[in-house]
Amino acid sequence: MRLDRFLSECAVASRSESKKAVRRGEVFVNGLAAKAADMAIDPEGDSVTYRGSAVIYRRYTYIMLNKPDGVVSATDDKRERTVLDLLPAELRKKELFPCGRLDKNTLGLMLITDNGELAHKLLSPKNHVEKKYRFRSKFPVKEEDAERFRVGVTLDDGYVTKPAEIELLGDGDEGIITLHEGKYHQIKRMLDSLGNKITYLERVSFANLTLDRSLERGEWRYLTDAEKDELEKIADIKAVSE
Repeated sequence: MRLDRFLSECAVASRSESKKAVRRGEVFVNGLAAKAADMAIDPEGDSVTYRGSAVIYRRYTYIMLNKPDGVVSATDDKRERTVLDLLPAELRKKELFPCGRLDKNTLGLMLITDNGELAHKLLSPKNHVEKKYRFRSKFPVKEEDAERFRVGVTLDDGYVTKPAEIELLGDGDEGIITLHEGKYHQIKRMLDSLGNKITYLERVSFANLTLDRSLERGEWRYLTDAEKDELEKIADIKAVSE
């Protein structure tokens, strides 16, 4: 791989910025100053530093974002701010996309990646990847309604949801809902079918990922190596079971 492409794919610098940095002696490969931006390197074997910082090669990018209210889960929107707009310019140059969707007013954990194969496996209806949401409702959820969640709820279009777990907290007007599918506005429609309304909804986990509470709304971080490895392992396991 060319050095300038490597730096660009690692979201460190654009190709033109890379060329300037090489000319200024700010890029080192295996401890030696790079002589040309188009020199060939082994992205997984060579050691590269840019302006004194080691550059870590990631074949795929995995980002955890704490989605705020009013932001849409899309790569581009002419009217609304998207989750990708919350990332720095260097990352927006990569072919990143949200893995799944959260409604505009739903908060919380969102996985952003450029690994299309993994995203397909995690989102496939056949694979039943677990998702947890914290909710608050207009009225307390009765225990008999919670039991309906556990056997499946009939939505307004006649679709019967798969069994979902619901853990009631406080006075029953808040709790945790666990789903293994992701129909359009599903939780809101499930509560609607019970004559209730969602007033707050936040995704707190997806697959093996749990929302990092150190992230403020709109903030993001890369997945740790352990999180990434476990996520890829889950996707592989799901793929085998298809």
